[in-house]
Amino acid sequence: MTKPAPIVTKATPWCVDIILAEGFVLVELSGVVEVLRMANRINPGALFTWRFLSRHGGYVASRSGLGTQTEAITHRSEAEYLFVIGNSNADAPELSLGPIIAAYTYRKAKVVLMSEAASRYISEHPTGSAAHTTHWENRAVLHERGDPSGEGTYALAVDDGRIVTCAGMGAAVDLTLSLVGNHMSAAGVMTVADILLHEKIRDFKTLQPFGGKRLTITGDRELDQCIELMQAHMEEPLPIAELVARVGLSSRSLERRFHRRLNTTPNTYYRELRLNWANNLLLNTTMTIREIGLACGFPNGFSSLYRSFFGVTPTAIRQKKQAAGHVR
Repeated sequence: MTKPAPIVTKATPWCVDIILAEGFVLVELSGVVEVLRMANRINPGALFTWRFLSRHGGYVASRSGLGTQTEAITHRSEAEYLFVIGNSNADAPELSLGPIIAAYTYRKAKVVLMSEAASRYISEHPTGSAAHTTHWENRAVLHERGDPSGEGTYALAVDDGRIVTCAGMGAAVDLTLSLVGNHMSAAGVMTVADILLHEKIRDFKTLQPFGGKRLTITGDRELDQCIELMQAHMEEPLPIAELVARVGLSSRSLERRFHRRLNTTPNTYYRELRLNWANNLLLNTTMTIREIGLACGFPNGFSSLYRSFFGVTPTAIRQKKQAAGHVR
């Protein structure tokens, strides 16, 4: 958890506005609201109140099908916190909230942008610095588009003093626990975490698993180094002989370790890693199928390899995505 700030108290509950986009990510909303609810539960008086907002008000559904009624966003609010929860599509027009976010920051409210909402904001407000983050999938999209705002960090969250950008997903719990710590004791925060069976509150600077270049922690140092090399060389895959030379293993030793820890071979793992990366680009960018194949180290035969692994052609996936929108 980040370094605790002095506890700030007041006679009335702290007000939290939560803006939802249609198709919002339910786990992120739950990660925010359940922490606030548990904080209220263990406190003698309610610490927080919250309300749900959206661009036009009315019922807003998540990708999971569950949803909630919302009020229409207004430029006037007394909330001390604003959370913006996106919908797996950083290009969604309803995530372009610059003037609304500015209205909150002008009043010194703390603004928290989750995942796609963070991507949209940092793309529209480039700073030329690394003082922001987003989910590693969104970071990959920014990189592939050549967006200069893609050069941020892979931390779970970054607080630039006015706005907190967050990777979202499970990190929503860690971030909200940290913010709750501004208004209750450390023991109280740990009690909330214990109720949620959240064993460890991760620091903002904690790296995202894939984005931090550690897709898996196998417990085997050389194997982890090999996986990191694979991740760093997607477009131009390294031969296995070069991989083993760099990590100081024999080919046979590397094969045994992959089989023992991951039940696969180095070649198969590397190929599937690149195919999954290609699938992410297929779903989240406008790159052509040919460009995606090249970006993931498949100069030839990409469509056939994709179909053999996923059971469907990349063209069919692209058509489905265009019809149904982005899915996470």
